[in-house]
Amino acid sequence: MADSCCAGKSGKTALNDPKWRRVLWIALIVNAAMFAVEIVAGVAADSRALQADALDFLGDSANYAISLGVAGMALAWRARAALLKAATMLAFGLWVLGSAVWGFLAGSTPHAETMGLIGALALAANVAVALMLFRYRAGDANMRSVWICSRNDAIGNLAVMGAALGVFGTGQSWPDLIVAAIMAALAIWGSIEVFRQARSELAARPA
Repeated sequence: MADSCCAGKSGKTALNDPKWRRVLWIALIVNAAMFAVEIVAGVAADSRALQADALDFLGDSANYAISLGVAGMALAWRARAALLKAATMLAFGLWVLGSAVWGFLAGSTPHAETMGLIGALALAANVAVALMLFRYRAGDANMRSVWICSRNDAIGNLAVMGAALGVFGTGQSWPDLIVAAIMAALAIWGSIEVFRQARSELAARPA
């Protein structure tokens, strides 16, 4: 599968495509801006889910920068970059999981209105990026990792908005903590998907 993708439109040719690079630059800028917005809002609202989503935006910005850096390189180098991104996704997932456990022990209640407003803004940003990246979702491990990050972000934003409703309705923190745990699971599962494909591509083209 990796060989056919590389040989076809979604492979090295697509990585050299100015349209692909332009999409990555837009995604990088959007994610960096949303990180700044969400980390401030997450701390102000005392929301673990918003803080987790903010760190996800930061991680994605770094991932897009890595993808731009290896665009046009041999498949083996793109697969190695995908392994690095899989490791960052895994680290993010584990950090969020730990943060959710800490929030459960601390027992503080986040500000639901801020969660909902920022969650809606983040969703709009991620859906726009995901739509731009949709055509590249079946490429090599490096391209697929970009798509998976964007897809997970949009799902995570919907979950944050659901958590905001839950916190508003119950006056308790557990909806926020559950969503943070779900986001951790998404990041961990996504890292496994990218890791498997990257390893497969390295096995097929080891040099």
